Amino acid sequence: MNSLNRSGLKNTKARAAILKILQQSNRPLSAEEIYDGLVKCNIHVNASTVYRALTALCDKKLIGKTNVTGDKKSFFEYNAKGHRHYLICSECKKIITIERCPLRAYEKMLELETNFTISGHKLSIYGSCPECKDK
Repeated sequence: MNSLNRSGLKNTKARAAILKILQQSNRPLSAEEIYDGLVKCNIHVNASTVYRALTALCDKKLIGKTNVTGDKKSFFEYNAKGHRHYLICSECKKIITIERCPLRAYEKMLELETNFTISGHKLSIYGSCPECKDK
């Protein structure tokens, strides 16, 4: 049984293709990039269909959504890739994924100091990518 069926979502061609595109990507993708990927796969749907599918997939936690501060655009990533953090270029909005988590030990220390049960965190670091820095 696939993840769409397990989630209770109808297994449509567009949803399955969106999941596949995100699974194969090494970085979060915008809705526009996902739409372009669908077109390349000869799956022709309206942009509104892509946005509805992304919302449904997020609601079922099959994909995650990341927003860039100061930008209205959202980026999406397949959730099975595990815990992720990002380097985000403030100029071109390029996103680079950080594979390891530098905050696990800090979370444990905070829990001991505050008796707060931490259920998760999100870390995005902003700056300039090498291409923008060299301009």
